[in-house]
Amino acid sequence: MDGKMLARLGAIIFVAVAITATAIEMTRKEEAPVSAPANLQQAARNPLREEQHRCQQLGQKAADDSECMRAWAETRDRFLGRTPAPSPPFQNEGH
Repeated sequence: MDGKMLARLGAIIFVAVAITATAIEMTRKEEAPVSAPANLQQAARNPLREEQHRCQQLGQKAADDSECMRAWAETRDRFLGRTPAPSPPFQNEGH
């Protein structure tokens, strides 16, 4: 087998693989986009999340805000999987 014949054979195999991959991709069914679950919509009304956003807007002053400290402590405990302190869960009290 000379070099030209080997190059032609390689090109034919490459084209055959490309055509096969294209045919497979074209026959795949597209999955319908998943709508946002209901629990994500409820997260928008989460008072802890709202307080976190308020604290974020305060910037450096949030370090002196007791409500921000309480919200951050609850967030940290939730993230780490700790049992919350005996105090009641965070409730947004008009902020």
